[in-house]
Amino acid sequence: IHTLCAFANDINNWGGGYVIVGVDESDGIPILPPKGLPINSLDAIQKELVNLCNRVEPYIQVISEPVLYQDMQILIIWVPGGDLRPYKAPTTLGEKGQKRYFIRHGSVSKIANKIEEDQLVSLAAKVPFDDRINHQSEISDLNLGLIREFLQEINSDLEVDAANLPFIELCKQMQIVGGTTEYTKPK
Repeated sequence: IHTLCAFANDINNWGGGYVIVGVDESDGIPILPPKGLPINSLDAIQKELVNLCNRVEPYIQVISEPVLYQDMQILIIWVPGGDLRPYKAPTTLGEKGQKRYFIRHGSVSKIANKIEEDQLVSLAAKVPFDDRINHQSEISDLNLGLIREFLQEINSDLEVDAANLPFIELCKQMQIVGGTTEYTKPK
């Protein structure tokens, strides 16, 4: 839960992070082949993941996907940097777990100190609403005809290139989408 919260806080603006379940590590290096997860445990793990996300304030959304890797089942969890940061998670999962801000420093999730807390708050204040990723929208919600009309109306040089660019590339150049390659969403 601390790592999920730290990735959502994304103090370095790197787009969040990944948690891989089912692969052991030694000194930060994965041990392959993966240990794997019993296939009948994947649903229970994903349900517990939802419970953990509900304990973070405000609620964080993660994307999890069971993957068959080197003949073993693993679970990949992507935590995008959140638009509602800063996020707090309980220090323990017991009833009396105090909520604190967690951040990543290298490969370590840690409780943010006062200076880092102030930095998290200022990061949230710096992201204008219309520059935030809309997690409820899809690329298919964007209308290529309206985009081309707009480019023509403002006499953009991009209008000429628009006919030859893949749609997603056009949207990236216009900065109307954001996120990573595997999770590109409209702003």
